Amino acid sequence: MDDMDDIVREFLVESREGLDQLDRDLVALEQDPGNQDLLARIFRCIHTIKGTCGFLGFSRLESVSHVGENLLVLVRDGARAVTPRRATGLLQLVDAVREILGRIEQTGSDGEEEYAGLVATLTALHDDDPAGPPPPPVVAELPRPATTATIAAVDTTVRVDVALLDRLMNLVGELVLTRNQIVQHPVVEQDGPLATTCQRLRAITSELQDGVMKTRMQPIGTVWNKLPRVVRDLAVSCGKQVRVEMEGEDTELDRTIIEAIKDPLTHIIRNSIDHGIETPAARLAKGKAAEGRILMRAFHESGQVNIEVIDDGAGIDPARIKAKAVQLRLITPEQARRLGDREAIRLIFAPAFTTAAAVTNVSGRGVGMDVVRTNIERIGGAVDVTSVLGEGATLQIRIPLTLAIVPALVVTLGRERYAIPQLCLLELVRVAAADVAAAIETIDGTPFYRLRGLLLPLVQLSHTLALTAGRWEPPPSGPVNIVVLQAEGATFGLVVDDVNDTQEIVVKPLGRHLKAIPVFAGATIMGDGQVALILDVYGIGQQAGVVGATTRSLVDEPAGDVACRLGGPRPLLLFGVGEGHRYAIPLSAVARLEEFPSSAVEWADGREVVQYHGGILPLGRVADAVGCSDETRDGDLAVVVYDDGTGPMGLVVGEVVDIVEEPATVPSVPTGRMVLRSCVINGRVTDILDVAAVVAALGVPAAAGAIHG
Repeated sequence: MDDMDDIVREFLVESREGLDQLDRDLVALEQDPGNQDLLARIFRCIHTIKGTCGFLGFSRLESVSHVGENLLVLVRDGARAVTPRRATGLLQLVDAVREILGRIEQTGSDGEEEYAGLVATLTALHDDDPAGPPPPPVVAELPRPATTATIAAVDTTVRVDVALLDRLMNLVGELVLTRNQIVQHPVVEQDGPLATTCQRLRAITSELQDGVMKTRMQPIGTVWNKLPRVVRDLAVSCGKQVRVEMEGEDTELDRTIIEAIKDPLTHIIRNSIDHGIETPAARLAKGKAAEGRILMRAFHESGQVNIEVIDDGAGIDPARIKAKAVQLRLITPEQARRLGDREAIRLIFAPAFTTAAAVTNVSGRGVGMDVVRTNIERIGGAVDVTSVLGEGATLQIRIPLTLAIVPALVVTLGRERYAIPQLCLLELVRVAAADVAAAIETIDGTPFYRLRGLLLPLVQLSHTLALTAGRWEPPPSGPVNIVVLQAEGATFGLVVDDVNDTQEIVVKPLGRHLKAIPVFAGATIMGDGQVALILDVYGIGQQAGVVGATTRSLVDEPAGDVACRLGGPRPLLLFGVGEGHRYAIPLSAVARLEEFPSSAVEWADGREVVQYHGGILPLGRVADAVGCSDETRDGDLAVVVYDDGTGPMGLVVGEVVDIVEEPATVPSVPTGRMVLRSCVINGRVTDILDVAAVVAALGVPAAAGAIHG
């Protein structure tokens, strides 16, 4: 009996793998009806399932698969064509077989269901289909036997229970902790042979760790391969034509990450088809192909996996998003007016947000994109979206390779140690004690360090952990250690007491009483047996207001709290243009502040440009837009890099003066087309410019391939 149970279990595993392949092959066959290799593979899979279930006594499964096999014989022999109706019938057969397999696993029996409706449908499809194309020429090609390479691959692989892999991973984690404790013991350094043995232990442990990690790695294609069926079914139900393309299916991830991204990817695909891709008629009217396209890309970068879902649909309309958010009372009309296009687009991640007019079985409940954001961030990832209206949208996901063992930087604050995942680490900066006063400046209460000409906001870890007051306090003596971090595209410096070293840490989950604290991502055990907390870089940046401050407040906070935060003074970038002219723009519109020598300016298509981060940054002079003289023609250029979501562009100003808060005063002079309001700032009359209007007046196009941090 035990032997029979093993046979049934093996049959279930192999059949399910075959059904997953059938989903993909049938969708592909519908697009390429004459592909005999696909036909042979599909027939072979159904024939194998039918023959094995007959041997095991699953008569109902045998009878249902037999009807499908008869239809496939006609198609394979060229007597019947592959039509959408026949493809749908065969996909329904796959669903029925999958359902029966689930019943067998639960009860040991294939049940009493006869599937009379499905049998009748498949039988009817044996006849000519007048709606379909004429049948292809008869080829009567038999299924090809399995190749030697295929047999060898089967013979050299073995299935391992997932629970066993998890157990091995836990044991390797404990081994890594033990290794760290041994190699850091003081006795090791004093004993030569023991030190040599410990080095050998270190090497073996690392190799074992890599080996076990590889057993848990799976290609992202295991998730993607189920999506063509989803795309096909959703497109049919929505009356649209959509094809899906994939790049980087072999990109590998830890199986825990693979499991975590299944639902988010499905939500993204559903959203792209329902809200993004237009109907064939609408696409043709816009000059597009009737068939929409969804491209899925995956690639490794900086120790993370990047996933992109790109569609060529209608794109996301920021104005419509704002209006819907106001209607749903997620933001106020005043907040909507202040939001830039990029911030408005990110409102799609807000809980309960939807643009659907009615609830359907595809969308309208306002949980899809919120689920995407929540699930991705739960595994330490980040999600973002960009869009060009009328051309499509791109959703980007950045996730770690694994959650079990990660390289980390160990830092010290007081007598406590903390671990920072190296995925978020850019560089380390040490400011000498004599240079602290000159190198670190405070603007509007926030400390900044000028790193290679750029203002880097600083966050003191002691403030974040509420160990000291919330104002900048330079150390009484000694250097300042800055850990430069990046989270969700924002860069900031974390000030710590000391930087120890880097080491691989085993991530342990936090207890219930600590899970609600956003600045901690987990815990680990150090080499001396002491516990160290793992810092959540995104949570620290968010709490300090340097990462996603405006967008996150709109997404995560109640409307009343958002009104309080956005209703107060907003920061402005103050700069001069020409002789005595003072202007300001909202700081939220500023991506970077740069300075270029005049010799760096080149010309392209009759416009000033500079080479910038591997791309071309177009320039526009604010003086030309506002109609005043420009004194920067021959000197160094102070450039405000602005990005509205379509690409960065550079606005040339005279000099950057300061970052200030907008005063809540009534405009003192009438505003013009490019001036939002005029007010007195630091004793000078200052015009607050409408950046979008300035850009439009200059006619500055989006950068061609420019990349900015």
